[in-house]
Amino acid sequence: MSDVSADPPTAADPLAPRALAEFTTLRLGGPAGQVQTAESSDQIVQMVRTAARAGVPAMILAGGSNVVVADDGVPGPVILVRSRGVEVVDSDAAHVVVRVAAGEPWDEFVATAVDAGWSGVECLSGIPGSAGATPIQNVGAYGQEVAETIVAVEVYDRVDDTVRRMAPVECRFAYRASLFKHSDRWVVLSVDFRLARDPRSAPVRYAELAKALAVETGDRVPLAEARAAVRALRAGKGMVLDPVDHDTWSVGSFFTNPVLDAAAAEFLRSRAAGIGEPPSWPGPGGHVKVSAAWLIEKAGFTKGYGGRGGVAISGKHTLALTNRGEGSTAALLDLAREIRDGVHDRFGVTLHPEPVLVNCTLR
Repeated sequence: MSDVSADPPTAADPLAPRALAEFTTLRLGGPAGQVQTAESSDQIVQMVRTAARAGVPAMILAGGSNVVVADDGVPGPVILVRSRGVEVVDSDAAHVVVRVAAGEPWDEFVATAVDAGWSGVECLSGIPGSAGATPIQNVGAYGQEVAETIVAVEVYDRVDDTVRRMAPVECRFAYRASLFKHSDRWVVLSVDFRLARDPRSAPVRYAELAKALAVETGDRVPLAEARAAVRALRAGKGMVLDPVDHDTWSVGSFFTNPVLDAAAAEFLRSRAAGIGEPPSWPGPGGHVKVSAAWLIEKAGFTKGYGGRGGVAISGKHTLALTNRGEGSTAALLDLAREIRDGVHDRFGVTLHPEPVLVNCTLR
């Protein structure tokens, strides 16, 4: 959700203080000590170095779609990443390698790939935020995740004061996680994606998407059809930003789907007896991924639940916690704790937040 209503300050004209709510899709977050905009990788590195030398490490903020910023804000400088660019850096008859600047809006890049006949990210259409955020979160949806196509991530290493490219194995990609997610050491500057030269989508893996496309799982469809279907599904869940629709004032899914070992999955089934079989998907090592939305709903937290403090569960999607226009980060986290604790009390499963929490916590 990278669209914001206010124009960011330029790199030459930093404003201080400025509420970070202007730059997050939740429209929540207190002031920063200083806000600057970087429009290139070189500017990003220079601004980070300058802040470090002053003893005030900078926070990096791009699309603002996967962060929850405290009402108190952050005391130091914030660098808004607004670098742009999509460049083919390698190609052969079957594939292209595309280098995407960290500040490139993600959905615009996906649209570029689809229009060019590059297959591999079409099911990630409609996801808000910037390209540079995708490896941090290992963004995924509708059967695809970026770890499947990333071949390199260019980073600035704050510890070594160097710029280098990291191979996928170094990035330690996992379910909605990576080496970068809970560390300020690395600043993503660009991402290289290897995509197939193919006008068809990758095989459709997600049952809901296959149903929307009227195909079987494993089938392939034209890229544009896959993109349109995914965007329609996301819009129906309030997951495509609309400035006038408070159901979209969120970070998308607030909780990740729990991954349970065999014993924990069996315990969950026993606690869910009489309610129904929890939707789940098999994973490696005998683990099972369980639907967080189902757990939340069956624990009594239905769509629209809340309202106290100006926050509530989305009326369209149980996993989205939303700012109804007059909310606060404190109220949002109170609601998240209530849901987390309620699910644990009912099913013995602990939910974990998907977004990065800045200067705040769920503890």
